[in-house]
Amino acid sequence: MTSDLLARRARVMGPNVPTFYDTPVHLVRGEGVWLWDADGRKYLDCYNNVAHVGHCHPHVVEAIARQAAVLNTHTRYLHETILDYSERLTATLSHDLDQMIMVCTGSEANDIALRMAQAVTGKTGIIATDNTYHGNTLATSQLSTRRPPIGGYPAHVRLVPAPDSVRPVGGTIEGQAQAFAEHIARAIAELEAEGCGFSGFMLCPSFANEGFPRLDPGFLDPAVEVIRKAGGLVLCDEVQPGFGRIGETFWGHDWMGFAPDVVTVGKPMANGHPVAAVIARPDVMAAFRTAFGYFNTFGGNPVSCAAAMATLDVIERESLQDNARAVGAYALDRLHRISHPLKAEARGTGLFFGIEFTHDDGSPATEFTREVVEYMRENGVLMNRIGREMNTLKMRPPLPFSKENADLAIDTLEAALQEVPYG
Repeated sequence: MTSDLLARRARVMGPNVPTFYDTPVHLVRGEGVWLWDADGRKYLDCYNNVAHVGHCHPHVVEAIARQAAVLNTHTRYLHETILDYSERLTATLSHDLDQMIMVCTGSEANDIALRMAQAVTGKTGIIATDNTYHGNTLATSQLSTRRPPIGGYPAHVRLVPAPDSVRPVGGTIEGQAQAFAEHIARAIAELEAEGCGFSGFMLCPSFANEGFPRLDPGFLDPAVEVIRKAGGLVLCDEVQPGFGRIGETFWGHDWMGFAPDVVTVGKPMANGHPVAAVIARPDVMAAFRTAFGYFNTFGGNPVSCAAAMATLDVIERESLQDNARAVGAYALDRLHRISHPLKAEARGTGLFFGIEFTHDDGSPATEFTREVVEYMRENGVLMNRIGREMNTLKMRPPLPFSKENADLAIDTLEAALQEVPYG
């Protein structure tokens, strides 16, 4: 029973452990883009970017089992797989990003990225947007806006208004890029005046947690120019848009057209196996390795490397980046054609898309969006919501998602929009 599991969960794990949906789903099995609950009910997964190449992909499962049966240890012993994988993954990047540290989670990766910026600049000030999430460590949680730090944001942190395609920074879409850069410039000046100085700016190139606003390539050019002029680093969190999800390019920063100094990757990297990484230029890596003695017991272990290598195999062999581009364009076209009184904007890139809902007065339709998500779950489709006011539907399915899957999801969404009251 769900109620029994929830009671046991609270007793064993403590209070306020997050779950999705009013009635949490008790999952017991996954395959491809499908999930099954304890009652045998089947769900179309439109949300899980952890199972990047599909739940329980046999090639990844076999690679994990095979390596686990031979050897698993840490990187103070030599093993070749971490080198093979590092060379293979960094070959997908440009901008001299060719050295890598493997860790276990995106939080760890972003924590290291922050320290890399400190090591290069000798300064501690960091900037992020005011509607973001970059992890659970002490350092990364100080950038989070969902749960502000106890005691308030520290003096070395500044948060700037996040880009928004419905309510643009500066008031206009045309002027938003420059207005965004100007906010960063003011934050840099504040950090320098504070005495901590400016080390870098951390961002997701798709601004995923901000609600994945509709932005054109080149949008970040003014901001990057400001950051470079001030001597800071661009720290690019690719945990959500990376590994081909946006279709047009393998990495989100390449789609946006800027050169980061550090790239972090995580969730989709090994199809659910806990592995993440920090990728940097050699000069940045050397500065970090000199300033900090860093070792991660489980990061880069042979089993994690085998899982990550197998995930790349599947992306390439099954042309999943091409699939993301084609199916994403098809799904977004269908979303554009949906008519609803509360629809403010349909948007997305590749297999990352959704709809923002607002009331006639421009206020966010948060409760309506929540009820749509609940309707979808009740009717066998798992998705969720995001954005400053949680009024944007967020669909981010595994990459094998097909046009038929998209039709099922959007047909169900159209039914939801007919059924869920909005007056």
